[in-house]
Amino acid sequence: MKRRDLLLASTCAPLVLSTLVREAVARDTRTGLRGFRGEVTVNGAPARFGMSLQPGDTVRTAPGAEAVYVIGQDAFLQRGDSHVAFGSGAAANLMRVITGKLLSVFAKGDRRIATPAATIGIRGTGCYIEAGEDRTYFCLCYGEADIARNGDPSQREIVRTVHHDKPVWLRDAPGLDMMSAASVINHSDAELILLEGLVGRQPPFVRAGWPPDSGY
Repeated sequence: MKRRDLLLASTCAPLVLSTLVREAVARDTRTGLRGFRGEVTVNGAPARFGMSLQPGDTVRTAPGAEAVYVIGQDAFLQRGDSHVAFGSGAAANLMRVITGKLLSVFAKGDRRIATPAATIGIRGTGCYIEAGEDRTYFCLCYGEADIARNGDPSQREIVRTVHHDKPVWLRDAPGLDMMSAASVINHSDAELILLEGLVGRQPPFVRAGWPPDSGY
């Protein structure tokens, strides 16, 4: 299967969720919770449209729920059955994807993403994570990431991509490699474009005019 056809096939379901992001783009609020569906809580309290979100907050989505929110100049699409916690103070550049699925776009500046398998250092990137008990899916949609194994931080790899070039499975288990190849799953260019639009940016693959005939 051609790479374009593979990406189209693997991302067709999440395109439905882009409706939520489009609705968020159309609203005036620039920060905080821009849209949600289903049971969503922020710091244990039921979500309300426009409620503030900031470092130190925790966002949970029940199965079947979803939430779109902005913190500073970073934007997020959190899918159902997910638990994400943001650091504060000296750890304000740290976020933890404890479980579940999160698509994120980040402004320039150092960030660290802690997952059950590895800690990922990023700068001004877009990425998609699915954090599970035994393994974590990570697609660096564009940008650069420094991936370090939780059980042995000396095991690390720097990944650079332009357009979903190296999705991987990450594991932190004795006897297993930290990283193995994966396919592009459960996220789309349309969602990345819309998330970046929430914070007044475009993904680099759009600015570069690639791919010119994309229907992703």
